[in-house]
Amino acid sequence: QVYLEESGGGLLQAGGSLTPSCAGSTSTFSFTEIGWYRQAPGKQRELVERSVFGGSISYVDSVKGRFTISRDSAKNTVWLQMNNLKPEDTAIYYCNTYPPSNNYWGQGTQVTVSS
Repeated sequence: QVYLEESGGGLLQAGGSLTPSCAGSTSTFSFTEIGWYRQAPGKQRELVERSVFGGSISYVDSVKGRFTISRDSAKNTVWLQMNNLKPEDTAIYYCNTYPPSNNYWGQGTQVTVSS
């Protein structure tokens, strides 16, 4: 079975940290790059962070220095470490391959940051 499943979102105050996870099947993690995407209310889904060998790349200026991706291939799991969260980070967060595949869009995990 091929899948990616997000979990670990939540409600927290600005300045806090959260680390949602993305679990996948072994065949899914044969892809070398995993991305975290988000969709805020009334906005299009956007790529936030992409995992690359040795680290990750930020695609949204406002998250640079605050978000990073870590992964454990043995556990088929990728995490999005989010620090110093801001209300504008409120969104549904999704993981997918990079570039994304329609086969892997899941339900996402809701992150809500209050001021």
